[in-house]
Amino acid sequence: MEILNLPGPKARALIERDAAVISPSYARAYPFVMDHGKGSYLWDVDGNQFLDFMAGIAVNSTGHSHPKVVKAIQDQAEKFIHISSDFYHDLWVQLGEQLDRIAPFHADAMSFMTNSGTESVEAAIKLARYHTGASQFIGFLGAFHGRTLGSLSFTASKPHYREGFYPMLNAVTHVPYPNSYRPVLLSKPGEDYGETIVRYIKEQLFEKILPHAEIAGILIETIQGEGGYIIPPPSFYPALRQLCDDYDILLIVDEVQSGMGRTGKWWAIEHFGIEPDIVCVGKGIASGVPLGAIIARKEVVSWSLGTHGNTYGGNPIACAAALETIDLIENEYMANAASVGKYTLDALKAMQERHPSIGDVRGLGLMIGVEFVMDRETKEPAHDLRERIVEAAFQRGLLTLGCGTSTIRIAPPLSISMSEMQDGLELLEEAISITEDEYELSYVA
Repeated sequence: MEILNLPGPKARALIERDAAVISPSYARAYPFVMDHGKGSYLWDVDGNQFLDFMAGIAVNSTGHSHPKVVKAIQDQAEKFIHISSDFYHDLWVQLGEQLDRIAPFHADAMSFMTNSGTESVEAAIKLARYHTGASQFIGFLGAFHGRTLGSLSFTASKPHYREGFYPMLNAVTHVPYPNSYRPVLLSKPGEDYGETIVRYIKEQLFEKILPHAEIAGILIETIQGEGGYIIPPPSFYPALRQLCDDYDILLIVDEVQSGMGRTGKWWAIEHFGIEPDIVCVGKGIASGVPLGAIIARKEVVSWSLGTHGNTYGGNPIACAAALETIDLIENEYMANAASVGKYTLDALKAMQERHPSIGDVRGLGLMIGVEFVMDRETKEPAHDLRERIVEAAFQRGLLTLGCGTSTIRIAPPLSISMSEMQDGLELLEEAISITEDEYELSYVA
Protein backbone atom coordinates (compact mmCIF):
# COMPACT_ATOMS: atom_id res chain seq x y z
CA MET A 1 0.00 0.00 0.00
CA GLU A 2 1.09 3.59 -0.63
CA ILE A 3 2.67 5.31 2.37
CA LEU A 4 1.37 8.86 2.74
CA ASN A 5 3.71 11.72 3.56
CA LEU A 6 1.97 12.87 6.75
CA PRO A 7 1.39 15.44 7.99
CA GLY A 8 1.47 17.50 4.81
CA PRO A 9 2.51 21.18 4.66
CA LYS A 10 -0.98 22.62 5.17
CA ALA A 11 -1.59 20.26 8.09
CA ARG A 12 1.72 21.20 9.71
CA ALA A 13 0.91 24.88 9.39
CA LEU A 14 -2.52 24.49 11.00
CA ILE A 15 -1.15 22.33 13.83
CA GLU A 16 1.36 25.10 14.57
CA ARG A 17 -1.44 27.68 14.70
CA ASP A 18 -3.47 25.37 16.94
CA ALA A 19 -0.62 25.10 19.46
CA ALA A 20 -0.64 28.86 19.92
CA VAL A 21 -4.31 29.30 20.80
CA ILE A 22 -5.97 25.97 21.76
CA SER A 23 -5.77 24.44 25.23
CA PRO A 24 -2.94 21.90 25.55
CA SER A 25 -5.27 19.63 27.55
CA TYR A 26 -6.67 18.17 24.34
CA ALA A 27 -5.02 14.83 23.53
CA ARG A 28 -4.61 14.42 19.78
CA ALA A 29 -4.20 10.85 18.53
CA TYR A 30 -2.04 11.75 15.52
CA PRO A 31 -1.61 14.74 13.17
CA PHE A 32 -4.80 14.41 11.14
CA VAL A 33 -6.24 17.77 10.07
CA MET A 34 -9.67 17.32 8.53
CA ASP A 35 -10.96 19.23 5.54
CA HIS A 36 -14.15 17.35 4.62
CA GLY A 37 -15.82 13.97 4.77
CA LYS A 38 -18.40 11.93 2.90
CA GLY A 39 -19.83 8.66 4.12
CA SER A 40 -16.98 6.49 5.41
CA TYR A 41 -14.21 8.63 3.87
CA LEU A 42 -12.36 11.71 5.05
CA TRP A 43 -9.93 14.10 3.37
CA ASP A 44 -7.31 16.18 5.11
CA VAL A 45 -6.31 19.73 4.22
CA ASP A 46 -3.55 18.44 1.94
CA GLY A 47 -5.98 16.33 -0.11
CA ASN A 48 -5.08 12.91 1.36
CA GLN A 49 -7.97 10.44 1.53
CA PHE A 50 -8.64 8.25 4.58
CA LEU A 51 -11.06 5.44 5.43
CA ASP A 52 -12.72 6.02 8.77
CA PHE A 53 -12.70 3.23 11.38
CA MET A 54 -13.40 5.50 14.36
CA ALA A 55 -16.31 7.79 13.33
CA GLY A 56 -15.26 10.67 15.57
CA ILE A 57 -15.22 8.29 18.58
CA ALA A 58 -18.40 6.45 17.51
CA VAL A 59 -20.26 9.72 16.89
CA ASN A 60 -20.79 9.94 13.12
CA SER A 61 -23.30 7.10 13.12
CA THR A 62 -24.78 7.84 9.69
CA GLY A 63 -21.42 8.64 8.12
CA HIS A 64 -19.98 12.05 7.38
CA SER A 65 -22.39 14.71 6.13
CA HIS A 66 -25.25 12.37 5.24
CA PRO A 67 -27.40 14.41 2.83
CA LYS A 68 -30.63 13.77 4.75
CA VAL A 69 -29.08 14.86 8.03
CA VAL A 70 -27.55 17.93 6.37
CA LYS A 71 -30.92 18.89 4.87
CA ALA A 72 -32.69 18.46 8.21
CA ILE A 73 -30.15 20.79 9.81
CA GLN A 74 -30.44 23.35 7.01
CA ASP A 75 -34.24 23.31 7.04
CA GLN A 76 -34.38 23.89 10.78
CA ALA A 77 -31.67 26.58 10.71
CA GLU A 78 -33.83 28.59 8.33
CA LYS A 79 -36.71 28.50 10.85
CA PHE A 80 -34.92 29.16 14.15
CA ILE A 81 -31.64 28.06 15.70
CA HIS A 82 -32.38 28.49 19.40
CA ILE A 83 -35.21 29.40 21.76
CA SER A 84 -33.94 27.96 25.12
CA SER A 85 -35.41 25.31 27.35
CA ASP A 86 -37.68 27.88 28.98
CA PHE A 87 -40.11 27.39 26.09
CA TYR A 88 -41.52 24.64 23.85
CA HIS A 89 -41.03 23.49 20.30
CA ASP A 90 -42.31 20.58 18.23
CA LEU A 91 -39.03 18.84 17.37
CA TRP A 92 -38.10 18.56 21.05
CA VAL A 93 -41.38 16.79 21.77
CA GLN A 94 -40.99 14.57 18.71
CA LEU A 95 -37.54 13.48 19.88
CA GLY A 96 -38.88 12.71 23.34
CA GLU A 97 -41.61 10.58 21.78
CA GLN A 98 -39.07 8.69 19.68
CA LEU A 99 -36.80 8.04 22.67
CA ASP A 100 -39.83 6.78 24.60
CA ARG A 101 -40.57 4.43 21.70
CA ILE A 102 -37.07 2.97 21.45
CA ALA A 103 -36.24 2.95 25.18
CA PRO A 104 -34.85 -0.41 26.38
CA PHE A 105 -37.64 -1.01 28.86
CA HIS A 106 -41.39 -1.56 28.63
CA ALA A 107 -42.40 1.16 31.08
CA ASP A 108 -43.24 4.65 29.87
CA ALA A 109 -40.13 6.78 29.47
CA MET A 110 -39.29 10.44 30.00
CA SER A 111 -36.16 12.12 28.66
CA PHE A 112 -33.96 15.00 29.73
CA MET A 113 -31.97 16.46 26.82
CA THR A 114 -28.32 17.38 27.29
CA ASN A 115 -25.42 18.52 25.12
CA SER A 116 -22.98 15.65 25.64
CA GLY A 117 -22.43 12.25 27.18
CA THR A 118 -20.81 13.56 30.34
CA GLU A 119 -23.72 15.93 30.88
CA SER A 120 -26.06 12.96 30.52
CA VAL A 121 -24.14 11.12 33.24
CA GLU A 122 -24.31 14.19 35.50
CA ALA A 123 -28.08 14.33 35.00
CA ALA A 124 -28.44 10.63 35.80
CA ILE A 125 -26.42 11.03 39.00
CA LYS A 126 -28.61 13.92 40.14
CA LEU A 127 -31.86 12.17 39.23
CA ALA A 128 -30.85 8.98 41.05
CA ARG A 129 -29.99 10.92 44.20
CA TYR A 130 -33.17 12.99 44.06
CA HIS A 131 -35.45 10.02 43.42
CA THR A 132 -34.00 7.64 46.00
CA GLY A 133 -32.89 10.05 48.70
CA ALA A 134 -29.66 8.05 48.90
CA SER A 135 -26.22 9.46 48.13
CA GLN A 136 -23.84 6.61 47.32
CA PHE A 137 -23.04 4.85 44.03
CA ILE A 138 -21.16 1.85 42.72
CA GLY A 139 -18.93 2.32 39.67
CA PHE A 140 -16.45 0.09 37.87
CA LEU A 141 -12.71 0.00 37.36
CA GLY A 142 -11.76 0.81 33.78
CA ALA A 143 -14.82 3.03 33.34
CA PHE A 144 -14.99 6.21 31.33
CA HIS A 145 -18.09 8.33 31.95
CA GLY A 146 -16.72 11.77 31.11
CA ARG A 147 -14.54 14.47 32.62
CA THR A 148 -16.87 16.90 34.36
CA LEU A 149 -16.42 16.55 38.10
CA GLY A 150 -19.34 14.25 38.88
CA SER A 151 -18.70 12.03 35.87
CA LEU A 152 -14.97 12.08 36.59
CA SER A 153 -15.67 10.62 40.01
CA PHE A 154 -16.91 7.48 38.21
CA THR A 155 -14.23 7.51 35.49
CA ALA A 156 -11.51 5.02 36.43
CA SER A 157 -9.62 4.18 33.24
CA LYS A 158 -6.53 6.39 33.60
CA PRO A 159 -5.08 8.16 36.67
CA HIS A 160 -4.13 11.03 34.35
CA TYR A 161 -7.80 11.99 34.01
CA ARG A 162 -7.98 12.63 37.78
CA GLU A 163 -4.55 14.10 38.38
CA GLY A 164 -4.84 17.64 39.71
CA PHE A 165 -8.61 17.49 40.24
CA TYR A 166 -9.05 15.99 43.70
CA PRO A 167 -11.16 15.77 45.77
CA MET A 168 -13.65 13.80 43.69
CA LEU A 169 -17.35 13.40 44.44
CA ASN A 170 -17.18 11.52 47.74
CA ALA A 171 -19.83 8.99 46.84
CA VAL A 172 -18.44 6.33 44.48
CA THR A 173 -17.11 2.87 45.35
CA HIS A 174 -15.43 1.11 42.43
CA VAL A 175 -15.47 -2.64 41.79
CA PRO A 176 -13.82 -4.68 39.02
CA TYR A 177 -15.55 -4.71 35.64
CA PRO A 178 -16.39 -8.25 34.43
CA ASN A 179 -13.44 -8.61 32.05
CA SER A 180 -13.16 -12.36 31.49
CA TYR A 181 -9.96 -11.95 29.45
CA ARG A 182 -8.20 -10.24 32.35
CA PRO A 183 -9.96 -11.31 35.59
CA VAL A 184 -8.76 -9.85 38.88
CA LEU A 185 -11.02 -11.87 41.19
CA LEU A 186 -11.08 -15.62 41.81
CA SER A 187 -14.24 -17.41 40.67
CA LYS A 188 -15.76 -20.31 42.54
CA PRO A 189 -16.11 -23.69 40.75
CA GLY A 190 -18.97 -23.53 38.24
CA GLU A 191 -19.25 -19.75 38.53
CA ASP A 192 -18.53 -17.53 35.56
CA TYR A 193 -16.83 -14.19 35.98
CA GLY A 194 -19.98 -12.10 35.73
CA GLU A 195 -21.47 -13.95 38.69
CA THR A 196 -18.18 -13.53 40.53
CA ILE A 197 -18.38 -9.74 40.29
CA VAL A 198 -21.94 -9.61 41.61
CA ARG A 199 -21.03 -11.99 44.45
CA TYR A 200 -18.11 -9.69 45.30
CA ILE A 201 -20.48 -6.73 45.55
CA LYS A 202 -22.78 -8.60 47.93
CA GLU A 203 -20.18 -10.37 50.06
CA GLN A 204 -17.46 -7.73 50.24
CA LEU A 205 -19.06 -4.32 49.67
CA PHE A 206 -22.45 -4.83 51.29
CA GLU A 207 -21.17 -6.87 54.21
CA LYS A 208 -17.97 -4.94 54.94
CA ILE A 209 -17.98 -1.43 53.50
CA LEU A 210 -21.13 0.02 51.96
CA PRO A 211 -24.62 -0.06 53.52
CA HIS A 212 -26.88 -1.01 50.63
CA ALA A 213 -29.63 1.31 51.88
CA GLU A 214 -27.30 4.25 51.18
CA ILE A 215 -26.84 3.35 47.49
CA ALA A 216 -28.77 5.43 44.96
CA GLY A 217 -27.56 3.60 41.87
CA ILE A 218 -25.08 1.41 40.08
CA LEU A 219 -23.61 3.17 37.04
CA ILE A 220 -22.02 1.00 34.37
CA GLU A 221 -21.05 1.17 30.71
CA THR A 222 -23.02 -1.64 29.11
CA ILE A 223 -19.91 -2.38 27.06
CA GLN A 224 -16.84 -0.73 28.49
CA GLY A 225 -15.55 1.72 25.89
CA GLU A 226 -12.43 3.68 26.76
CA GLY A 227 -11.42 0.85 29.07
CA GLY A 228 -10.91 -1.53 26.15
CA TYR A 229 -14.23 -2.45 24.47
CA ILE A 230 -14.91 -5.10 27.11
CA ILE A 231 -18.07 -7.22 26.82
CA PRO A 232 -19.35 -8.81 30.04
CA PRO A 233 -20.23 -12.54 30.12
CA PRO A 234 -23.93 -13.34 29.55
CA SER A 235 -24.63 -14.05 33.23
CA PHE A 236 -23.53 -10.66 34.47
CA TYR A 237 -26.44 -8.34 33.70
CA PRO A 238 -29.21 -10.70 34.84
CA ALA A 239 -27.35 -11.13 38.13
CA LEU A 240 -26.76 -7.38 38.45
CA ARG A 241 -30.41 -6.60 37.69
CA GLN A 242 -31.49 -9.08 40.36
CA LEU A 243 -29.09 -7.46 42.83
CA CYS A 244 -30.59 -4.03 42.11
CA ASP A 245 -34.12 -5.40 42.49
CA ASP A 246 -33.29 -7.17 45.76
CA TYR A 247 -31.78 -4.05 47.34
CA ASP A 248 -33.91 -1.34 45.69
CA ILE A 249 -31.03 0.22 43.77
CA LEU A 250 -31.36 2.00 40.42
CA LEU A 251 -29.50 0.42 37.51
CA ILE A 252 -28.04 3.18 35.31
CA VAL A 253 -26.46 2.10 32.02
CA ASP A 254 -24.09 4.38 30.14
CA GLU A 255 -24.86 3.78 26.46
CA VAL A 256 -23.11 6.95 25.27
CA GLN A 257 -20.76 4.92 23.05
CA SER A 258 -22.61 1.61 22.75
CA GLY A 259 -26.10 2.93 22.02
CA MET A 260 -27.96 4.22 18.96
CA GLY A 261 -27.65 1.04 16.91
CA ARG A 262 -23.89 0.56 17.21
CA THR A 263 -24.16 -3.04 18.38
CA GLY A 264 -26.87 -4.02 15.88
CA LYS A 265 -29.64 -3.19 18.37
CA TRP A 266 -30.77 0.20 19.60
CA TRP A 267 -29.02 -0.42 22.91
CA ALA A 268 -26.28 -2.84 23.87
CA ILE A 269 -28.21 -3.78 27.01
CA GLU A 270 -30.82 -5.44 24.76
CA HIS A 271 -28.29 -8.21 24.03
CA PHE A 272 -28.40 -9.25 27.68
CA GLY A 273 -32.14 -9.61 28.24
CA ILE A 274 -32.66 -7.16 31.11
CA GLU A 275 -34.14 -3.68 31.49
CA PRO A 276 -32.32 -0.74 33.13
CA ASP A 277 -33.89 2.15 35.02
CA ILE A 278 -31.96 5.03 33.43
CA VAL A 279 -30.03 5.16 30.15
CA CYS A 280 -27.32 7.74 29.42
CA VAL A 281 -27.18 8.71 25.74
CA GLY A 282 -24.81 10.81 23.64
CA LYS A 283 -22.30 10.48 20.77
CA GLY A 284 -24.17 8.85 17.84
CA ILE A 285 -27.64 10.23 18.61
CA ALA A 286 -27.41 13.19 16.20
CA SER A 287 -24.73 12.19 13.67
CA GLY A 288 -22.18 14.62 15.09
CA VAL A 289 -24.33 17.52 16.25
CA PRO A 290 -23.74 17.92 20.02
CA LEU A 291 -26.64 16.22 21.80
CA GLY A 292 -27.19 13.82 24.65
CA ALA A 293 -30.04 12.63 26.83
CA ILE A 294 -31.06 10.52 29.73
CA ILE A 295 -33.99 8.20 29.15
CA ALA A 296 -35.59 7.08 32.41
CA ARG A 297 -38.57 5.12 33.55
CA LYS A 298 -41.35 7.65 34.09
CA GLU A 299 -41.82 6.57 37.69
CA VAL A 300 -38.17 7.48 38.40
CA VAL A 301 -38.44 11.01 36.98
CA SER A 302 -39.79 12.42 40.23
CA TRP A 303 -37.76 15.62 40.45
CA SER A 304 -39.77 18.81 40.64
CA LEU A 305 -39.89 22.01 38.60
CA GLY A 306 -36.54 23.76 38.40
CA THR A 307 -34.46 21.10 40.16
CA HIS A 308 -32.45 20.48 36.98
CA GLY A 309 -32.24 22.24 33.65
CA ASN A 310 -29.96 23.73 30.99
CA THR A 311 -30.00 26.49 28.40
CA TYR A 312 -29.50 24.36 25.30
CA GLY A 313 -31.66 21.36 26.24
CA GLY A 314 -33.71 20.29 23.25
CA ASN A 315 -31.80 22.54 20.85
CA PRO A 316 -33.88 22.56 17.64
CA ILE A 317 -31.00 21.92 15.22
CA ALA A 318 -29.75 19.03 17.35
CA CYS A 319 -33.28 17.60 17.57
CA ALA A 320 -33.70 17.84 13.79
CA ALA A 321 -30.44 15.97 13.25
CA ALA A 322 -31.38 13.37 15.85
CA LEU A 323 -34.80 12.67 14.34
CA GLU A 324 -33.27 12.09 10.92
CA THR A 325 -30.51 9.99 12.47
CA ILE A 326 -33.02 7.77 14.26
CA ASP A 327 -34.92 7.22 11.01
CA LEU A 328 -31.75 6.30 9.08
CA ILE A 329 -30.50 3.95 11.79
CA GLU A 330 -33.85 2.22 12.13
CA ASN A 331 -34.49 1.73 8.43
CA GLU A 332 -30.97 1.08 7.15
CA TYR A 333 -27.96 1.24 9.39
CA MET A 334 -28.81 -0.82 12.45
CA ALA A 335 -29.20 -3.92 10.29
CA ASN A 336 -26.04 -2.95 8.43
CA ALA A 337 -24.16 -2.67 11.72
CA ALA A 338 -25.25 -6.20 12.61
CA SER A 339 -24.34 -7.79 9.27
CA VAL A 340 -21.10 -5.92 8.56
CA GLY A 341 -20.20 -6.27 12.22
CA LYS A 342 -20.54 -10.05 12.11
CA TYR A 343 -18.39 -10.22 8.99
CA THR A 344 -15.79 -7.98 10.62
CA LEU A 345 -15.66 -10.00 13.82
CA ASP A 346 -15.19 -13.23 11.85
CA ALA A 347 -12.52 -11.62 9.65
CA LEU A 348 -10.62 -10.32 12.66
CA LYS A 349 -10.71 -13.70 14.37
CA ALA A 350 -9.27 -15.22 11.20
CA MET A 351 -6.65 -12.46 11.22
CA GLN A 352 -5.85 -13.40 14.82
CA GLU A 353 -4.75 -16.83 13.60
CA ARG A 354 -2.16 -15.15 11.37
CA HIS A 355 -0.80 -12.64 13.90
CA PRO A 356 0.77 -13.53 17.25
CA SER A 357 0.30 -9.99 18.56
CA ILE A 358 -3.51 -10.29 18.56
CA GLY A 359 -4.46 -11.65 21.94
CA ASP A 360 -8.22 -11.21 21.85
CA VAL A 361 -10.98 -10.15 19.47
CA ARG A 362 -14.40 -9.26 20.87
CA GLY A 363 -17.39 -7.22 19.86
CA LEU A 364 -21.06 -6.76 19.07
CA GLY A 365 -22.17 -5.14 15.82
CA LEU A 366 -19.73 -2.39 14.88
CA MET A 367 -18.31 -2.03 18.37
CA ILE A 368 -15.28 -4.32 18.14
CA GLY A 369 -12.05 -4.42 20.11
CA VAL A 370 -8.76 -6.00 18.99
CA GLU A 371 -6.42 -6.42 21.97
CA PHE A 372 -2.69 -6.70 21.35
CA VAL A 373 -0.23 -8.61 23.54
CA MET A 374 3.48 -9.30 23.57
CA ASP A 375 2.82 -12.93 24.48
CA ARG A 376 -0.46 -14.84 24.30
CA GLU A 377 0.40 -17.06 27.24
CA THR A 378 1.23 -14.24 29.67
CA LYS A 379 -1.17 -11.76 28.04
CA GLU A 380 1.38 -9.01 28.58
CA PRO A 381 -0.27 -5.86 27.18
CA ALA A 382 1.47 -4.49 24.07
CA HIS A 383 0.80 -0.77 24.54
CA ASP A 384 3.69 0.56 22.45
CA LEU A 385 3.03 -1.98 19.70
CA ARG A 386 -0.64 -0.92 19.62
CA GLU A 387 0.40 2.72 19.32
CA ARG A 388 2.73 1.88 16.43
CA ILE A 389 -0.07 -0.02 14.63
CA VAL A 390 -2.37 3.01 14.95
CA GLU A 391 0.39 5.21 13.50
CA ALA A 392 1.18 2.75 10.68
CA ALA A 393 -2.53 2.55 9.79
CA PHE A 394 -2.74 6.35 9.67
CA GLN A 395 0.25 6.51 7.32
CA ARG A 396 -1.61 4.10 5.03
CA GLY A 397 -4.87 6.04 5.01
CA LEU A 398 -6.84 4.34 7.80
CA LEU A 399 -8.05 6.23 10.86
CA THR A 400 -8.24 4.15 14.04
CA LEU A 401 -8.22 4.87 17.77
CA GLY A 402 -6.86 2.95 20.71
CA CYS A 403 -8.70 2.19 23.93
CA GLY A 404 -7.68 0.45 27.11
CA THR A 405 -4.00 -0.34 27.54
CA SER A 406 -3.44 -2.17 24.27
CA THR A 407 -6.69 -2.40 22.29
CA ILE A 408 -7.69 -0.86 18.95
CA ARG A 409 -11.38 -0.13 18.58
CA ILE A 410 -13.21 -0.78 15.33
CA ALA A 411 -16.06 1.73 15.42
CA PRO A 412 -16.73 3.02 11.89
CA PRO A 413 -19.89 4.78 10.74
CA LEU A 414 -22.86 2.41 10.92
CA SER A 415 -23.31 3.09 7.20
CA ILE A 416 -19.98 1.54 6.19
CA SER A 417 -20.30 -0.90 3.28
CA MET A 418 -18.93 -4.43 3.20
CA SER A 419 -16.38 -3.48 0.52
CA GLU A 420 -15.23 -0.46 2.54
CA MET A 421 -14.80 -2.67 5.59
CA GLN A 422 -12.79 -5.17 3.55
CA ASP A 423 -10.53 -2.38 2.28
CA GLY A 424 -10.02 -1.11 5.80
CA LEU A 425 -9.20 -4.53 7.18
CA GLU A 426 -6.54 -4.97 4.48
CA LEU A 427 -4.94 -1.70 5.56
CA LEU A 428 -5.15 -2.70 9.21
CA GLU A 429 -3.55 -6.09 8.59
CA GLU A 430 -0.71 -4.50 6.66
CA ALA A 431 -0.10 -2.13 9.59
CA ILE A 432 -0.09 -5.10 11.98
CA SER A 433 2.31 -7.08 9.80
CA ILE A 434 4.75 -4.19 9.46
CA THR A 435 4.68 -3.57 13.21
CA GLU A 436 5.15 -7.23 14.11
CA ASP A 437 8.20 -7.30 11.86
CA GLU A 438 9.58 -4.24 13.63
CA TYR A 439 9.05 -5.91 17.00
CA GLU A 440 10.30 -9.25 15.64
CA LEU A 441 7.10 -11.01 16.68
CA SER A 442 6.35 -14.25 14.84
CA TYR A 443 4.99 -17.70 15.51
CA VAL A 444 7.54 -20.32 16.47
CA ALA A 445 7.13 -23.38 14.27
